[in-house]
Amino acid sequence: MKLSASERLRRFYSQFSGSDHVLILINADPDAIASAMAVKRLLWRKVASVTISNINVIKRPDNVAMVRLLGVRLTHVDEIREENHTRVVLVDSQPAHNELFSRFRMDVIIDHHPKTGEDAPFSDIRPDYGANSTILTEYLRAARIKPSAKLATGLFHAIKTDTRNFERQAQIEDVRAFQFLFKYTNTTLARKIEQADLRLDFLKYFRIGLEAMRMHRGRVFVHLGPVINPDVCVLLADFFMRVNPVTWSIVSGICDGTLILIFRNDGIRKNAGNVARKSFCQLGSAGGHKSMARAEIPLEALKNEVDHTDDRQLLEWVIRRIEKKHSAAARKNCTPDDPDAHCPMPGNY
Repeated sequence: MKLSASERLRRFYSQFSGSDHVLILINADPDAIASAMAVKRLLWRKVASVTISNINVIKRPDNVAMVRLLGVRLTHVDEIREENHTRVVLVDSQPAHNELFSRFRMDVIIDHHPKTGEDAPFSDIRPDYGANSTILTEYLRAARIKPSAKLATGLFHAIKTDTRNFERQAQIEDVRAFQFLFKYTNTTLARKIEQADLRLDFLKYFRIGLEAMRMHRGRVFVHLGPVINPDVCVLLADFFMRVNPVTWSIVSGICDGTLILIFRNDGIRKNAGNVARKSFCQLGSAGGHKSMARAEIPLEALKNEVDHTDDRQLLEWVIRRIEKKHSAAARKNCTPDDPDAHCPMPGNY
């Protein structure tokens, strides 16, 4: 039975009392940050305190700008003492998405990724929604809360980001939430956040990427070698998708003992999440959406596969694994659009 927005809100509120000290856990990205802001607003004057805690280190310039410009107060999970909190809320993620979540018993889970099997006294998981911020906007509207300019701007930016300006999976609910938030959004502030996606020390990787790129039949493959931040791979993968006639962009780099692979495509009869999963899930974690995906492989898992210190050899190995999976799919007369392949990973794609 489909619950109304007011009934979902009632069940959500029933999990809390005025004496509760609430911890909101996030793997910080725009959608998670904005969702946490919305939960904190929903609980204002209804609980004793609310703390937003990020399990990751925020390094992406646009995310740093979002936290700073919107005045979001975050406490890293390493500084959190579980005994100081009586209720734990997880937004834009599920416990299985990161082992750091296992420290906590979740009382509330609100997410838009496919269900992973965990449950909580209150769960609202809607995989068909383009952004988790859409779900929280519905809660705000059901509570008759007019969002502040900063809250509206955060939710507005999150919906734009997670739907890639509605080029990615989105529902009519995402459009309705976007329209509602636009009335209260500070568009100048939103533009400042969106445009803060480059750091000076990232620029050298564009040169490395242009020199290292391999292109075949519209597919660009790039291995950057060691990178100071995985977000460099995200920036380069998005950059190459702006080049005509590129239809696929696969960019990899090594950071903190892990091989990071970022996948992008034009979304036309393609499924990046399926390709990432079938090519690399045996060695690490992999998955995503139709037009964007990510894989992370510990270098330890590559010992018997390839010499990861040889950039050229590693790039050729990546290409071979991906091409092999494509060939296997072609022989079976199937496409990478199987709905079973929709297996998103949390975090920044």
